[in-house]
Amino acid sequence: MYYIEILILVLSFMVFLGIGVPIAFSIGLSATLTLLVSIPALPAFTTMAQRMATGLDSFALLAIPFFILAGQFMNKGGIAARLIDFAKSLFGVFPGGLAYVNIMASMLFGAISGSAAAAASAIGGIMTPRMTKEGYPRGFSAAVNITAATTGLIIPPSNILIVYSLASGGVSIAALFLAGYLPGILVGLSLMVVAGIFAYRNKYAVGERSSLKEIAFKFLDAIPSLVLLVIVIGGIIAGVFTATEASAVAVLYTLILSMLVYRQVKISDLPGILLQTVNTTAIVMILVGTSIGLSWVMSYANLPQQVTTALLALSDNKVVILLIINLILLFVGVFMDMTPAVLIFAPIFLPVVTELGVDPIHFGIIMVLNLCIGLCTPPVGAVLFVGCSVAKISIQQVIRPLLPLFVAMLISLILVTFIPEISLWLPKTLGF
Repeated sequence: MYYIEILILVLSFMVFLGIGVPIAFSIGLSATLTLLVSIPALPAFTTMAQRMATGLDSFALLAIPFFILAGQFMNKGGIAARLIDFAKSLFGVFPGGLAYVNIMASMLFGAISGSAAAAASAIGGIMTPRMTKEGYPRGFSAAVNITAATTGLIIPPSNILIVYSLASGGVSIAALFLAGYLPGILVGLSLMVVAGIFAYRNKYAVGERSSLKEIAFKFLDAIPSLVLLVIVIGGIIAGVFTATEASAVAVLYTLILSMLVYRQVKISDLPGILLQTVNTTAIVMILVGTSIGLSWVMSYANLPQQVTTALLALSDNKVVILLIINLILLFVGVFMDMTPAVLIFAPIFLPVVTELGVDPIHFGIIMVLNLCIGLCTPPVGAVLFVGCSVAKISIQQVIRPLLPLFVAMLISLILVTFIPEISLWLPKTLGF
């Protein structure tokens, strides 16, 4: 009976996606159809609705709309230009300096805003014309921007790490935030290595060296934006507030910064910002609700236990199992958005890896890093589409320069997977 339910679940989901049904509704419909196999119609619909409602009834999820709103203020508040100027003062003098600036600014903006798409849009819109003017191919400029923007989903504050905490049954959000720093920086550095090699081989022009006075001035101008990271993460680590309360603090800080300090956001802009926040939050929450319902249906169908048994029967070698899971997640990331992928596959794979002694915090970073690569790949890669749209080029033009950057991200993924201390050293050092 379990196999019939699993077959219906997988096939119906693929059919709904294939005929163009939005992924949130595909998830909800396939879960409901699977329930109808074993229980009558009315209880099936009632159960699905209850699971969606109870899944969304979580204090931790309140952080998501707040961080989205904070990201909207940062996106509209003139933050990107200041971060780019600061990064350029540091890296502009090196070969491939503008590519370094693109990567560094995308990392900072992505971390501050918590949105890879926002980073790709804000930083790409400014950096692509600058890099093109200096002789960089437009496709390479877009590729650098697209891959670097995803680091903001690993470096906290990160909404997807909050979602993983929910899906994993309550892994500490603070510990996950701390665990994301070194892997995110590792990805950024690996992208810089590729960009540097590319620039050296093509002999791109080197920028002028900034004086210490110029660096200090650009740093001071960017400090108010960078302080947000200190407030949010520092407050959580010090126990001043929870991650959810930190998100509300972030909204207040970014509102003051955007309206009173930088004066880029006016009162007349607030309705549009709030509406965009509501739209984005609604999409995320529908995905969360239906994915949680689907996770319960999979548990009801005994799918996590079946997968655990199958994988452990295949091999009891941790290296082999982690390689298999990485390959599956890379494949999933190509076809599924990050939020439902985390909510659906975390409950399936977490029992497997914990059986092998993998820390749930470490696995959370592995999973998110895997799915970040999927954001840069067609046909579902949201960041890929945003980056190409901003750069005004086709996906075909950006695929070739993306390939060496993909290799850099994959090498980072392998290092993070098999060297747990990259993720766990900081949380352990600070007592999480």
